[in-house]
Amino acid sequence: MAEYIIEGPNQIKGKASIYGNKNEVLPILAATLLTDKNVTLKNVPKIRDVNTMLQLLGSLGTEYKWLDETTLSLSTPKIISDTPDKKLVSKLRASILLVGPLLARIGRVKLSFPGGDIIGRRPINAHLEALNKIGVNVSWKKGFYLFQRPKSYLSGRVFLTEASVTATENFLLATALSPDSSFILLNAATEPHVRSLSNFLNKMGVNIANIGLNTLLIQGVVSPQKVEHTILPDHIEVGTFMLLAAATHSQIEIEKVIPQDLEPIINHLTPMGIHLNYQIKTDTIGDVWQDKLTTVKVTPKHLKAIDKIETNIWPGFPTDLMSPLIVAATQAEGVTLCHDWMYEGRMFFVDKLVRMGAKIIIADPHRVVVFGPTQLYAKELESPDIRAGMALVIAAIIARGTSTIHQVELIERGYANLVPRLQKLGVKIKRQD
Repeated sequence: MAEYIIEGPNQIKGKASIYGNKNEVLPILAATLLTDKNVTLKNVPKIRDVNTMLQLLGSLGTEYKWLDETTLSLSTPKIISDTPDKKLVSKLRASILLVGPLLARIGRVKLSFPGGDIIGRRPINAHLEALNKIGVNVSWKKGFYLFQRPKSYLSGRVFLTEASVTATENFLLATALSPDSSFILLNAATEPHVRSLSNFLNKMGVNIANIGLNTLLIQGVVSPQKVEHTILPDHIEVGTFMLLAAATHSQIEIEKVIPQDLEPIINHLTPMGIHLNYQIKTDTIGDVWQDKLTTVKVTPKHLKAIDKIETNIWPGFPTDLMSPLIVAATQAEGVTLCHDWMYEGRMFFVDKLVRMGAKIIIADPHRVVVFGPTQLYAKELESPDIRAGMALVIAAIIARGTSTIHQVELIERGYANLVPRLQKLGVKIKRQD
């Protein structure tokens, strides 16, 4: 396993570049199974999760090649298997998104339980219930879920028992090739990557209305069209670099930012004393929302604690940013209650911060109380998952001494070219196998 060696404390400066949205590209890669025509995807991040999804697609019949560092060409002339590789499925939570397009294209799926980060219970009940409501037969046999599509889906209203991102995406994928049926999906997730998947499917010819709202109207298509699509910049990466700037009390510029996707993040960071200044808009991306790309200058002033930060579904504070925010809170003056009700394993990494000198009380599996500011000291650590691993990188950057972080492959599942990007900002970091 590889490791990062980080010498701190560091202040940073310069420009941070942002890669394509991990949570957008994975469902869109799954969606390419819907068509036998060519799909071109731009701004694709070369991360481990993308590589795993491509291997899964390849085992199902997809032919793909990289046209350049961030552009992929894919086509699936024929689905050659209804059973995604069990070993690969165990590595990737997003493998659940293969169910929808395989049901749409060939009518059946045999899937082992999806893996991924261990941050708490991550049941797929919302997926099963939504698919069952439109007539999909679901059973469990010898370690596999067996999905069977009916001759014709049951049209009508479907209420998701939770506003699950992947359950919403799976429903859109499963119904994309059903022109004779129409659906109203209620309590749908509204995250930016759900919006982007809907736009991608509409480019194929699917008719999805109310994009960006929690009630979606869906009418499928007979023959999907050839598609070219650009993956949006990752707002979670943007938030991560903002929190890095805050924790190190540094001023940086972050390029390729979509301001409206940052509103749930900024509403929490601004009261902490993190000042943002947007530069001139430089480009347009997307078709329906006409998203404007711009550069934001991040200037942390005196960091102060805010009473409570709680994750929530969009447009609430993203759960994926809770771990790095806890690190930033250790450098803020005062006491911050951090609450993530979604995943009971999200807070388990904080014992590593306590070993580094942080003053944190674990109230329960979902809540921690952070006292700041405190000086952190270098330690030898292991990355437990993508987001906690990135939080430990930030902690090591502000800590005194030289830290070693093991199992960094987990971090690289979600962050492309992380070491060169941090080095460009002045971080003393190196990677060694």
